[in-house]
Amino acid sequence: MSRRSALWGGLAAAGALAAGCTNAPPGAAAPPATAAPLPSSPAPAPPSGAGIEAVEPGRIVVVGHRGASGYRPEHTLAAYELAIRLGADAVDVDVVPTRDGALVARHEPEIGGTTDVGTRPEFASRRTTKEIDGTASTGWFTTDFTLAEMRTLRAKERIPATRPHNTLYDGRFPVVTFDEVLDLLDRLAAELRRPVGVLPEIKHSTYFASLGLPVEPALVETLRRRGRDRADSGVVIQSFETANLRALKSQVGCPLLQLVDAAGTRPADLVAAGDPRTSETLVTPAGLRGVAGYATWIGPTKELIVPLGPGDAETAPTTLVQDAHAADLKVMPYTFRNENEFLPAARRRGGPGAPPDTYGDAFGEYQQYVALGVDAVFSDDPDTALAAVRP
Repeated sequence: MSRRSALWGGLAAAGALAAGCTNAPPGAAAPPATAAPLPSSPAPAPPSGAGIEAVEPGRIVVVGHRGASGYRPEHTLAAYELAIRLGADAVDVDVVPTRDGALVARHEPEIGGTTDVGTRPEFASRRTTKEIDGTASTGWFTTDFTLAEMRTLRAKERIPATRPHNTLYDGRFPVVTFDEVLDLLDRLAAELRRPVGVLPEIKHSTYFASLGLPVEPALVETLRRRGRDRADSGVVIQSFETANLRALKSQVGCPLLQLVDAAGTRPADLVAAGDPRTSETLVTPAGLRGVAGYATWIGPTKELIVPLGPGDAETAPTTLVQDAHAADLKVMPYTFRNENEFLPAARRRGGPGAPPDTYGDAFGEYQQYVALGVDAVFSDDPDTALAAVRP
């Protein structure tokens, strides 16, 4: 099935509701971004019991990964709004700092691939190369821009070859702050009369701290100011690093989620501390018991649950889900997507010549993980996820 055909089924009703988040009519040029002031007073606390910790037993939680990023450029208000209107319980928000310490919603500090900064001559001289967690990256970085400068940029689709339909929205949406995402979610919760959760992910904690721009104090301040630092406030804080989550355990009341990268990788804080442990160490029975000392959730890459062998062929599932449950951890794997390239080989459709945006057997993959006992899923396509896990 092509992505174009699938969109008509999944978005016929909801798409119009979140097509914009700008005042520009269809086909019109995008209006210039305006600088909205940061909130100066606490927002009303969300209703008690809000968010993903309040769902009924046995119900699988669906988290819109960077919003509904299968249908809109990621980390935009349009993507977040669409995810919630499609029925997601919560959205995942990556937070990174600007030069002046504001938290903005971007997948990585490098923004050349997700904004129009590369077309802006006034910022051409800021293109540079930085080493982040041991990997060199060239482009433009949030830490070289003030919030006011970031507000002049417009978002674009990160993987246009795979999601060409999302490029329709390139240039229409501004970069937004974490506070602005929370404002949107509060409005949607009030309008839809249901809890709306949020999972802020702290990106590159050790790296940003080394620049004097630690993410954690700003995140804690934001959550406290907005009454979102409680166990029942609908927030789950996530990170691939471990030391920051251990420290946050005593600073906030909201649950924590330990993300775990692919086999063979090492969390950046462990590398910096000379700790030889790898991602695989975290998901052994002993490692999971250690994680349970500070976190409520474990968020492994899917391949730690169902490994892929040669040719992306699925192999026998591991015991990770059962082991995590034995350690009293809930399991939220990432990332479920509809397109062939993100699915195991046997679940791909259309043959070798299929267009990059061709959908595969996403339902079969979801149902496999449901049968294995996962408690939640991160999905770029929340409507597909909901149809699969709550038939």
